[in-house]
Amino acid sequence: MLVFGMLHRFVASDIQRRSDAWLSGEVGVLSDVATRTPKDRLYRRVVGEVAELASREVPNHQQSSSNENDAVFFLQAGDNGPAKLWVGAGDGASNLAAIRSTRMAPDVPFDLRVKGFRIPFRVAAVRIDDGSSIYLGLSERDEIHVLKNLRVRFFTLWVAMVLLGFAIVFYATRKMLGRVSEITEAASRIGQSDLSSRVPDTKGDDEIGHLARTLNHMLDRIENTVHQLHTITDSLAHDLRSPLTAIRGKLETTLATDLRPDHTEAIVTSIDELDRLTEFLNTSLDVAEAKADALRLNRTEVDLDELVRSMSDLYEPSMSDRELQLEVHSEGPVRVLADAALLHRVIANLLDNELKHLPASCLICISLRSDEHMATLIVEDNGPGFDAEVGHHLFEQRVKGRASRGHGLGLAFVEAVVRVHGGQVAATNRNEGGARITAKLPLCRIQEREQPEALALVST
Repeated sequence: MLVFGMLHRFVASDIQRRSDAWLSGEVGVLSDVATRTPKDRLYRRVVGEVAELASREVPNHQQSSSNENDAVFFLQAGDNGPAKLWVGAGDGASNLAAIRSTRMAPDVPFDLRVKGFRIPFRVAAVRIDDGSSIYLGLSERDEIHVLKNLRVRFFTLWVAMVLLGFAIVFYATRKMLGRVSEITEAASRIGQSDLSSRVPDTKGDDEIGHLARTLNHMLDRIENTVHQLHTITDSLAHDLRSPLTAIRGKLETTLATDLRPDHTEAIVTSIDELDRLTEFLNTSLDVAEAKADALRLNRTEVDLDELVRSMSDLYEPSMSDRELQLEVHSEGPVRVLADAALLHRVIANLLDNELKHLPASCLICISLRSDEHMATLIVEDNGPGFDAEVGHHLFEQRVKGRASRGHGLGLAFVEAVVRVHGGQVAATNRNEGGARITAKLPLCRIQEREQPEALALVST
């Protein structure tokens, strides 16, 4: 657009310069003829014929719709009174009136708009010895026609360039974004399932090819790191569990013999501590693997409603012994694709927390619902709630309240397992008192397809 504006201005000024040069030359010739021709009865005929010849010498003249020559006019007139000589279309009265109403600089062509003519004239004037002035006007129709053709051709070229450029950019962008989308989908599948997979590499030397190769190199390092983590955790678990199991076995064997009551109590306490240590070891290793996205999952279709109800039935006797009430509210089957053993431990941790930390006569409410894509599990109570100093660090390892006797790994394990399944978890204190823990997990695809049908059935 900028180049066209400059080109349009250059062409317009060049055409006007050529027109002004032609007008100045012709009006000089006409003034010389008018000055040299005797002022007799042949004056009008001689000067008129010369003016008529000049009007026919217009270069690149565009014919008007009428046969009359309205592109050029010649006018000789004094400062007052009617025209002395007129050559052109019409009687020249409107031309003379327009000239006398226009302020003009001497010896400089000027633009003139005449009543009855849609297109203006470019006029050159010269004063002769008898006191009159000679005016030669040239219609700007030819100039406007050339500039109009220039604009039309530029607009056509501009539209073609824009469409071609759009097609090129659209194709290139679509191709590039398609490759980026393939890399994104492959990377998301790698993060959720198998670290041995790699993003597609086109072997190109462009930025997308470099990005794919960089991601694959990074995945190689991550896979090696995760493999090392698995090796270390497996070795650590085996090296520690074996002696702990052996010690526990020896203590149980000793407990079966005849011992004094004080010795028996000490051995039972030691066995309990070993069990707590083993549980702490297992949970710490699981949390470490989950935090590193290296937890090995055995995904199956799990019905959360069935799992929650079975766990509630399992904990119901213990809750009754502590004078705690347990309620379950569910909309029906809620299926997720997850590791059933890990989800079992998640719900067990949540109920263990309630069982350990709530005073008697408290109410525990478990709610389960699902929307279009997510299953939501809410565990809330009307107890004292979380301590203020740990409210923002509940899901960190070894963070616990003042009265807690645990290791501070329960909620950290819950958060790690939910996150590795693609969900999220939050814990807050209720405004009316008590604590609330909310865990969200993605529904399996079968559940997502059935969900809109179930909502439509409820609406009906």
